Amino acid sequence: MKKKWFSTMIVLTAALFLAPCAGIAQEADHVTLTIMGRETDLQKPYMTNIFDQYREATGNELDVIAYEDGEFEETAEEQFAEGNIPDVFMHFNSTELAHFDVADNFYYMNDEEWIDDLTDSALTYCRDKDGNVLGLPFWESSVSGCYYNKTIFDSLGLKPAATQAEFDALCQALADAGYTPICWPADGGSWMYQFALDPIFADDPSLLEKLNGNEISYADIPAVTNMTQWIADAAAAGWFGSDYLNCGWDQISPALASGDAAMAFIWDSWFYTNFEADQYTVDDFALMPIFMNTAENGTYEGANLSMMMANKNSEHLDAVLDFFAFCAAPEHYNIAFDGIATLNCFKRQITNIQAPMVTDAQASIAALERMSTAVTRIDGYSGDDTADAFAQLFQGQTDVAGCVKLLDEYRLAKTAN
Repeated sequence: MKKKWFSTMIVLTAALFLAPCAGIAQEADHVTLTIMGRETDLQKPYMTNIFDQYREATGNELDVIAYEDGEFEETAEEQFAEGNIPDVFMHFNSTELAHFDVADNFYYMNDEEWIDDLTDSALTYCRDKDGNVLGLPFWESSVSGCYYNKTIFDSLGLKPAATQAEFDALCQALADAGYTPICWPADGGSWMYQFALDPIFADDPSLLEKLNGNEISYADIPAVTNMTQWIADAAAAGWFGSDYLNCGWDQISPALASGDAAMAFIWDSWFYTNFEADQYTVDDFALMPIFMNTAENGTYEGANLSMMMANKNSEHLDAVLDFFAFCAAPEHYNIAFDGIATLNCFKRQITNIQAPMVTDAQASIAALERMSTAVTRIDGYSGDDTADAFAQLFQGQTDVAGCVKLLDEYRLAKTAN
């Protein structure tokens, strides 16, 4: 069910009002830059840290415009259409980025000095199909998978799964023991579905080509129906718990930390940026593949990186590029990422840590990891639209076939715009 479109604006400065996105007045040779992005993205500790470092070092201000995650894409598009384009825009290099008229609105970073300090994978992620560098990937490079409470598993004599059948049996055993097997944030969570779709298209690029060429639809791909059926059956079996429709981003940590839920489809850096220990700590968790009936032996998803992009028409473009250079300086990003569990985005990044959960599962990850495919390669893909289709399925407003049909309709509507 679509939420009403409203914006949650957070201004992380001492200003008493939100200045327009472009053309902000300067005072005493200081400039104020506006940064627009998702609420949870902008609240990451490494982001607030680098913002504070910049303010203190330069005397400049940053007005941070944060829209609620589930409303970000559409609300941001409305702002752009009205000419309210920020100096800095945070977005992933996904198919949804095309809705913001990249060529006309954003400055290509091809000649910035910090490019040489980016890791090969980070730099590749930030390029468009023509090779242009779209932004600075000041972000966490994480591994998405099924993170499980190994302490609970050990107490029940359970082992991590290696096949879909083993995972299904594991979920039922946890449910029988009184646990919620999977913390499923149906209230606003949209990332889980991409993990199931990735193997379908990463393992068979010809399917992706045919889908994007409108030669076939989701309904013509049995694996998409298999995924949808599995999710419907899991919900009906109680594997998501009794209150999953009211579970959102803020409820994931309490569910895992209390032991109410034993597993979550999430990423390693989340445990170091959002998880608040209670009965269980990060040391109680381990990593295995995600199973949603599209990859027999499971899957992991490689990193998606949020980029800071520059409004090329901003009156403060030079200040924006200086801000990016500040963020990309080792003496600054090493402070911001100190103690954050992430793979490197920068070659000289040394203060971040590698989550033991990831290192312990390294062999499995190497064998089963796919690049993020659904979000970055399927034309018209929208996590919010996907979550909306499944919300209708969960609430009994449609069946499995109807949900798959909605996925197609939403995708095609996006490509038609």
